[in-house]
Amino acid sequence: MERTHVRIHRSHLRGVDATAAVSAIAFGRHSHDQFGVGLIRLGAQRSASGRGPVEAGPGDVIAVNPGEMHDGAPLGGPRSWQMVYIDPALVWDAAAEAEIASPRQVELRRPVIHDAILAQSFLRAFASVTDEATDPLAREEDLTLLLGALLAQHASMRPPQQRLASVVRARRRIDSDPTTEVSLTELAAEAGVSRFQLLRNFAKETGLPPHAYRLARRVHLARRFILGGMPLAEAAQAAGFGDQSHMNRVFLRHTGATPGAWVAARG
Repeated sequence: MERTHVRIHRSHLRGVDATAAVSAIAFGRHSHDQFGVGLIRLGAQRSASGRGPVEAGPGDVIAVNPGEMHDGAPLGGPRSWQMVYIDPALVWDAAAEAEIASPRQVELRRPVIHDAILAQSFLRAFASVTDEATDPLAREEDLTLLLGALLAQHASMRPPQQRLASVVRARRRIDSDPTTEVSLTELAAEAGVSRFQLLRNFAKETGLPPHAYRLARRVHLARRFILGGMPLAEAAQAAGFGDQSHMNRVFLRHTGATPGAWVAARG
Protein backbone atom coordinates (compact mmCIF):
# COMPACT_ATOMS: atom_id res chain seq x y z
CA MET A 1 0.00 0.00 0.00
CA GLU A 2 1.35 3.44 -0.91
CA ARG A 3 2.03 5.63 2.05
CA THR A 4 3.22 9.13 2.60
CA HIS A 5 4.02 10.98 5.77
CA VAL A 6 5.40 14.50 5.59
CA ARG A 7 6.21 16.36 8.77
CA ILE A 8 6.52 20.12 8.64
CA HIS A 9 8.86 21.00 11.49
CA ARG A 10 8.54 24.21 13.41
CA SER A 11 11.57 26.23 12.34
CA HIS A 12 13.40 28.35 14.90
CA LEU A 13 15.32 30.38 12.36
CA ARG A 14 13.64 33.07 10.29
CA GLY A 15 13.80 32.45 6.56
CA VAL A 16 14.27 28.69 6.89
CA ASP A 17 11.65 25.92 6.64
CA ALA A 18 12.30 22.28 7.50
CA THR A 19 10.50 19.10 6.53
CA ALA A 20 10.98 15.36 6.95
CA ALA A 21 9.21 12.80 4.78
CA VAL A 22 8.66 9.11 4.22
CA SER A 23 6.95 8.32 0.95
CA ALA A 24 6.33 5.50 -1.50
CA ILE A 25 4.57 7.69 -4.06
CA ALA A 26 5.75 9.85 -6.94
CA PHE A 27 5.38 13.61 -6.73
CA GLY A 28 4.47 15.64 -9.79
CA ARG A 29 6.49 18.50 -11.21
CA HIS A 30 6.63 21.50 -8.91
CA SER A 31 9.00 24.22 -7.77
CA HIS A 32 9.87 26.22 -4.66
CA ASP A 33 10.58 29.90 -4.12
CA GLN A 34 13.53 28.98 -1.90
CA PHE A 35 16.81 27.12 -2.21
CA GLY A 36 16.27 23.52 -1.12
CA VAL A 37 18.96 21.35 0.47
CA GLY A 38 18.25 17.88 1.78
CA LEU A 39 19.53 14.42 2.57
CA ILE A 40 18.22 11.00 1.53
CA ARG A 41 18.16 8.93 4.73
CA LEU A 42 16.76 5.60 3.48
CA GLY A 43 15.79 4.16 0.11
CA ALA A 44 16.37 5.88 -3.20
CA GLN A 45 14.58 8.06 -5.70
CA ARG A 46 14.70 9.12 -9.31
CA SER A 47 13.86 12.68 -10.27
CA ALA A 48 13.75 14.91 -13.31
CA SER A 49 15.47 18.09 -12.20
CA GLY A 50 15.99 21.30 -14.11
CA ARG A 51 19.48 19.92 -14.86
CA GLY A 52 18.42 16.53 -16.21
CA PRO A 53 17.32 13.14 -14.78
CA VAL A 54 19.15 12.00 -11.63
CA GLU A 55 19.08 9.29 -9.00
CA ALA A 56 19.84 9.71 -5.30
CA GLY A 57 20.39 7.12 -2.57
CA PRO A 58 21.15 6.97 1.15
CA GLY A 59 23.63 9.61 2.24
CA ASP A 60 23.26 11.71 -0.90
CA VAL A 61 22.65 15.43 -0.54
CA ILE A 62 19.91 16.73 -2.84
CA ALA A 63 19.68 20.34 -3.96
CA VAL A 64 17.25 22.52 -5.87
CA ASN A 65 17.38 26.16 -6.91
CA PRO A 66 14.49 28.63 -6.56
CA GLY A 67 11.97 28.20 -9.36
CA GLU A 68 13.56 24.99 -10.63
CA MET A 69 10.98 22.45 -11.77
CA HIS A 70 11.54 18.96 -10.41
CA ASP A 71 9.68 15.80 -9.43
CA GLY A 72 10.49 12.61 -7.53
CA ALA A 73 9.66 8.91 -7.69
CA PRO A 74 10.75 6.04 -5.44
CA LEU A 75 13.25 3.42 -6.58
CA GLY A 76 12.52 -0.04 -5.21
CA GLY A 77 10.27 1.01 -2.35
CA PRO A 78 9.64 3.89 0.09
CA ARG A 79 12.35 6.45 0.65
CA SER A 80 12.83 8.95 3.46
CA TRP A 81 14.50 12.32 3.37
CA GLN A 82 14.94 15.59 5.24
CA MET A 83 14.97 19.04 3.68
CA VAL A 84 15.61 22.64 4.61
CA TYR A 85 14.28 25.41 2.39
CA ILE A 86 16.26 28.62 2.67
CA ASP A 87 15.04 32.04 1.57
CA PRO A 88 17.17 33.35 -1.33
CA ALA A 89 18.06 36.51 0.62
CA LEU A 90 19.93 34.42 3.21
CA VAL A 91 21.94 32.67 0.49
CA TRP A 92 22.63 35.93 -1.32
CA ASP A 93 23.82 37.57 1.92
CA ALA A 94 26.17 34.65 2.56
CA ALA A 95 27.46 34.88 -1.00
CA ALA A 96 28.11 38.60 -0.59
CA GLU A 97 29.99 37.96 2.67
CA ALA A 98 32.06 35.35 0.84
CA GLU A 99 32.92 38.08 -1.69
CA ILE A 100 31.24 36.25 -4.56
CA ALA A 101 30.57 38.60 -7.43
CA SER A 102 26.90 39.02 -8.39
CA PRO A 103 25.58 36.96 -5.44
CA ARG A 104 22.04 36.95 -6.84
CA GLN A 105 23.28 34.85 -9.76
CA VAL A 106 24.48 32.04 -7.50
CA GLU A 107 22.95 28.62 -8.09
CA LEU A 108 23.57 25.16 -6.68
CA ARG A 109 25.48 23.32 -9.38
CA ARG A 110 24.28 19.71 -9.05
CA PRO A 111 20.91 18.24 -8.02
CA VAL A 112 22.64 15.29 -6.30
CA ILE A 113 25.86 15.77 -4.33
CA HIS A 114 28.05 12.91 -3.06
CA ASP A 115 29.79 14.61 -0.14
CA ALA A 116 29.85 12.94 3.30
CA ILE A 117 31.19 16.05 5.04
CA LEU A 118 28.43 18.20 3.54
CA ALA A 119 25.87 15.59 4.62
CA GLN A 120 27.05 15.88 8.23
CA SER A 121 26.93 19.67 8.01
CA PHE A 122 23.35 19.40 6.77
CA LEU A 123 22.34 17.13 9.65
CA ARG A 124 23.78 19.57 12.20
CA ALA A 125 21.96 22.50 10.59
CA PHE A 126 18.68 20.57 10.37
CA ALA A 127 18.87 19.61 14.04
CA SER A 128 19.68 23.17 15.08
CA VAL A 129 16.86 24.70 13.07
CA THR A 130 14.24 22.27 14.41
CA ASP A 131 15.37 22.00 18.06
CA GLU A 132 14.01 24.79 20.24
CA ALA A 133 16.65 24.04 22.89
CA THR A 134 19.55 24.85 20.56
CA ASP A 135 21.43 28.02 21.47
CA PRO A 136 20.49 30.71 18.89
CA LEU A 137 24.15 31.51 18.27
CA ALA A 138 24.93 27.85 17.58
CA ARG A 139 21.90 27.63 15.31
CA GLU A 140 23.10 30.57 13.23
CA GLU A 141 26.62 29.14 13.13
CA ASP A 142 25.41 25.76 11.87
CA LEU A 143 23.40 27.30 9.03
CA THR A 144 26.29 29.61 8.12
CA LEU A 145 28.69 26.65 7.95
CA LEU A 146 26.26 24.74 5.71
CA LEU A 147 25.88 27.72 3.38
CA GLY A 148 29.64 28.26 3.37
CA ALA A 149 30.29 24.67 2.30
CA LEU A 150 27.65 24.85 -0.42
CA LEU A 151 28.93 28.15 -1.80
CA ALA A 152 32.60 27.16 -1.69
CA GLN A 153 32.31 23.74 -3.28
CA HIS A 154 28.92 23.21 -4.89
CA ALA A 155 27.77 26.52 -6.35
CA SER A 156 28.41 28.37 -9.58
CA MET A 157 27.28 31.51 -11.31
CA ARG A 158 24.06 31.19 -13.30
CA PRO A 159 24.67 32.26 -16.90
CA PRO A 160 22.42 35.00 -18.25
CA GLN A 161 19.27 33.49 -19.71
CA GLN A 162 17.56 34.66 -22.84
CA ARG A 163 13.85 34.58 -22.05
CA LEU A 164 11.22 34.80 -24.75
CA ALA A 165 9.39 38.09 -24.35
CA SER A 166 6.03 36.37 -24.85
CA VAL A 167 6.67 33.98 -21.93
CA VAL A 168 7.96 36.81 -19.75
CA ARG A 169 4.76 38.76 -20.34
CA ALA A 170 2.53 35.73 -19.67
CA ARG A 171 4.38 34.84 -16.46
CA ARG A 172 4.24 38.44 -15.30
CA ARG A 173 0.47 38.43 -15.81
CA ILE A 174 0.06 35.25 -13.72
CA ASP A 175 2.61 36.21 -11.05
CA SER A 176 1.02 39.62 -10.52
CA ASP A 177 -2.19 37.97 -9.30
CA PRO A 178 -2.45 34.16 -9.53
CA THR A 179 -5.92 34.33 -7.95
CA THR A 180 -7.44 36.00 -11.01
CA GLU A 181 -9.06 33.83 -13.66
CA VAL A 182 -7.55 34.38 -17.09
CA SER A 183 -8.15 32.51 -20.35
CA LEU A 184 -5.49 31.14 -22.64
CA THR A 185 -6.80 33.49 -25.32
CA GLU A 186 -6.26 36.48 -23.02
CA LEU A 187 -2.76 35.34 -22.06
CA ALA A 188 -1.79 34.77 -25.68
CA ALA A 189 -3.13 38.18 -26.74
CA GLU A 190 -1.19 39.90 -23.97
CA ALA A 191 1.94 37.91 -24.90
CA GLY A 192 1.51 38.78 -28.56
CA VAL A 193 1.57 35.21 -29.88
CA SER A 194 -0.92 32.49 -30.80
CA ARG A 195 -2.34 30.14 -28.19
CA PHE A 196 -0.36 27.25 -29.67
CA GLN A 197 2.89 29.22 -29.58
CA LEU A 198 2.29 30.29 -25.99
CA LEU A 199 1.53 26.74 -24.81
CA ARG A 200 4.64 25.35 -26.48
CA ASN A 201 7.01 28.10 -25.36
CA PHE A 202 5.61 28.48 -21.83
CA ALA A 203 5.98 24.75 -21.08
CA LYS A 204 9.47 24.71 -22.61
CA GLU A 205 10.73 27.58 -20.45
CA THR A 206 8.90 26.91 -17.16
CA GLY A 207 8.35 23.16 -17.29
CA LEU A 208 4.59 23.58 -16.85
CA PRO A 209 1.65 24.72 -18.96
CA PRO A 210 0.09 28.05 -17.86
CA HIS A 211 -2.78 26.55 -15.82
CA ALA A 212 -0.45 24.27 -13.81
CA TYR A 213 1.98 27.15 -13.29
CA ARG A 214 -0.84 29.33 -11.95
CA LEU A 215 -1.94 26.53 -9.60
CA ALA A 216 1.61 26.23 -8.25
CA ARG A 217 1.67 29.98 -7.62
CA ARG A 218 -1.61 29.67 -5.70
CA VAL A 219 -0.03 27.02 -3.48
CA HIS A 220 2.86 29.37 -2.70
CA LEU A 221 0.42 32.19 -1.97
CA ALA A 222 -1.79 30.06 0.31
CA ARG A 223 1.24 28.77 2.20
CA ARG A 224 2.34 32.35 2.88
CA PHE A 225 -1.14 33.25 4.14
CA ILE A 226 -1.27 30.18 6.39
CA LEU A 227 2.16 30.79 7.91
CA GLY A 228 1.07 34.37 8.50
CA GLY A 229 -1.80 33.15 10.69
CA MET A 230 -4.75 33.32 8.30
CA PRO A 231 -7.47 30.68 8.97
CA LEU A 232 -7.48 27.89 6.39
CA ALA A 233 -10.87 28.69 4.86
CA GLU A 234 -9.87 32.34 4.41
CA ALA A 235 -6.47 31.36 3.00
CA ALA A 236 -8.15 29.11 0.45
CA GLN A 237 -10.42 31.89 -0.74
CA ALA A 238 -7.69 34.54 -0.70
CA ALA A 239 -5.36 32.32 -2.75
CA GLY A 240 -7.96 31.64 -5.41
CA PHE A 241 -9.03 28.10 -4.58
CA GLY A 242 -12.67 27.11 -4.93
CA ASP A 243 -12.86 26.08 -1.28
CA GLN A 244 -10.77 24.64 1.54
CA SER A 245 -11.22 21.06 0.26
CA HIS A 246 -9.82 22.08 -3.11
CA MET A 247 -6.82 23.69 -1.43
CA ASN A 248 -6.25 20.56 0.66
CA ARG A 249 -6.18 18.32 -2.40
CA VAL A 250 -3.77 20.56 -4.29
CA PHE A 251 -1.46 20.93 -1.27
CA LEU A 252 -1.26 17.16 -0.90
CA ARG A 253 -0.48 16.70 -4.59
CA HIS A 254 2.22 19.39 -4.59
CA THR A 255 3.83 18.96 -1.17
CA GLY A 256 2.67 15.65 0.29
CA ALA A 257 1.37 17.53 3.33
CA THR A 258 -1.97 19.11 4.22
CA PRO A 259 -2.38 22.82 4.98
CA GLY A 260 -3.08 21.74 8.56
CA ALA A 261 0.50 20.48 8.81
CA TRP A 262 1.72 23.99 8.06
CA VAL A 263 -0.61 25.35 10.75
CA ALA A 264 0.96 22.92 13.26
CA ALA A 265 4.44 24.02 12.22
CA ARG A 266 3.49 27.62 12.85
CA GLY A 267 3.27 26.82 16.57
